[in-house]
Amino acid sequence: MLGPDHPDILAARLKLAMLTALTGDPAAARDQCAALLPDLERVLGADNLSSINSRLHLAMFTGQAGDPADARDQCAALLPDARRSLGGDHESTLATRFELAHWTGIAGDPAAARDQLAALLLDVKWAPGAQGRYVLATRAELAHYTGLAGDPAAARDQLAVVLADEQRALGQDYPDTLRTRLRLATHTGRAGDPAAARDQLAALLRDSERMFGPEHPSTQAARKALDYWKRQAE
Repeated sequence: MLGPDHPDILAARLKLAMLTALTGDPAAARDQCAALLPDLERVLGADNLSSINSRLHLAMFTGQAGDPADARDQCAALLPDARRSLGGDHESTLATRFELAHWTGIAGDPAAARDQLAALLLDVKWAPGAQGRYVLATRAELAHYTGLAGDPAAARDQLAVVLADEQRALGQDYPDTLRTRLRLATHTGRAGDPAAARDQLAALLRDSERMFGPEHPSTQAARKALDYWKRQAE
């Protein structure tokens, strides 16, 4: 029988937190991760990959639960530790840079997020073992913050290309693909075509409800955006 400090039990606790977030409860996931982290650091050490990944997920869930500034600061504190422990090209280090840029943008500095993502994209393309999904995610995030930093037409055009690549590589219903559709619609509207944004979001809402259910945060975000662009298109 495995004890509470067995690595498999600790790994299962992180997976539980991730599943909790996926089902729409990032606050509970944040609390689960916060409780797990000291146990991981005590048993495996602060520089262990599992401890690094737990810190990264804690930052992510903190932001998803409504505190992007704290998420940004957690990522900023984690990044030098990840570089020292894992190296600059490790997937978790690159993921930390991605999350740092993401929460920097949400916390109110889209231009800084854009610049961080542009630098990250150059590195992630050449990182050993870099997977296509992470390159696509970085491209999508860069396009999004390009729009939020003041160029929605460029964001729209970049996201249209990313969406076609995601649909081919990941599938029509993959969460990243659906998120890109939301962003493409938003920047389409901001670039001056609210009717097209409305129509794209109506189709997205149907797919999001089918995939996630009516109360999932992704579905609620699509519904809220659709309501907004419906009013703008009147």
